[in-house]
Amino acid sequence: MSGGEVAGILVAVFWAILVSFLALVLVRLAQTLKATTKMVADVSEQAVPLLADASATVRSAHSQLARVDAIAADVQEVTANASALSSTVSSAFGGPLVKVAAFGYGVRRAIGKKGEPEPQRTVVPGRILPGARRGGRRNRRSKD
Repeated sequence: MSGGEVAGILVAVFWAILVSFLALVLVRLAQTLKATTKMVADVSEQAVPLLADASATVRSAHSQLARVDAIAADVQEVTANASALSSTVSSAFGGPLVKVAAFGYGVRRAIGKKGEPEPQRTVVPGRILPGARRGGRRNRRSKD
């Protein structure tokens, strides 16, 4: 055998080893791709119902929020009506009721002191008695 024939045989052997190695890599890559394809199919099978359930949940939450918004609007309207009613009752009965109470107090006081002598008032220096004016002036607010 000549040197060229030995070199040819060596190249053929290395070529066979390289092809075998590449075939093994391609077989492993094919197995990996099959496993990946199967995993993607399984995930898709599980994800589609999960997405459908999530969509149904979101729709249900949306309808519940619409109901809550309607309830909140009704509560706001009731609150406004109660405030208006309170204001109306206060203005209608507040003033006359205070006047009736003051009148009743005055009548009771007058009846209670009918036979009693008027008490003597003592002047205490530095103290202003209720109803007394300081310096003879009265503080009046100007109506602007």
